[in-house]
Amino acid sequence: MPLVIGGVTLASKKWGNMVGGIIASFPWVAGPILLFFTIEQGVSFTVNSIRGVMIGIIGVVMFCFAFIYATSKFKWHICLVLAYISFLFTSIFLNNFGSTFSLNIWYIIAILVSLLGLWAFPQIKKEDSHTKVLKNEIYLRMIVITTFVILITFLAKTLGPTWSGILTPFPIITAILAAFTHYTQGPYGTSVVLKGMMTGFVGFATFLFLQAILLPIFAIPISFGIGFLANLIINFMMQYLVKYFI
Repeated sequence: MPLVIGGVTLASKKWGNMVGGIIASFPWVAGPILLFFTIEQGVSFTVNSIRGVMIGIIGVVMFCFAFIYATSKFKWHICLVLAYISFLFTSIFLNNFGSTFSLNIWYIIAILVSLLGLWAFPQIKKEDSHTKVLKNEIYLRMIVITTFVILITFLAKTLGPTWSGILTPFPIITAILAAFTHYTQGPYGTSVVLKGMMTGFVGFATFLFLQAILLPIFAIPISFGIGFLANLIINFMMQYLVKYFI
């Protein structure tokens, strides 16, 4: 995880926030968490948690919207609090509202919400930007991401599969990228990186959905490998969809 967030940070600086956001949307956090779930709690626990993950993805979309709408009025830490409140309230509401929905239904909802979110994402003026240098930025990001992954896997048995699933896509990479970008580059840079992340949500949801199908049948490396390949192809296609149609 420290290497992943460090790599995403360097990619953002080299190729831009959109590319950094898309790279960050891959299952760098969810993948290892699901792996640990499978090893420690079993395949059944992991499969049962994926319905919750789909709810969590919708929560992350709401997180992105809350954060970007707050950037013009508040500093990064207030934006972060408001965004996390939005994530938690969305997740709690959907978990209670759709308790009888199947995984297939939640997958479709997650895809539709992700696409609608991209279409409706606010356009921030390029003038709303600045440049600040934050000392040891990469190392700070690395510490935060590692702490979160350890915490979620440690609490998995206590939380149970549903809430473990909901917290699997907990916006930690999203939060790190949004907060640090808002501080160092301002609202415009933040909007670009968040839209990049949302561009990858369809592929991310598909990766997770495939794990529910493949893990009971195949070994972990095969299941994860197929899912990651599908995620990669979909992300490539989504870049063109967003560029030309959204």
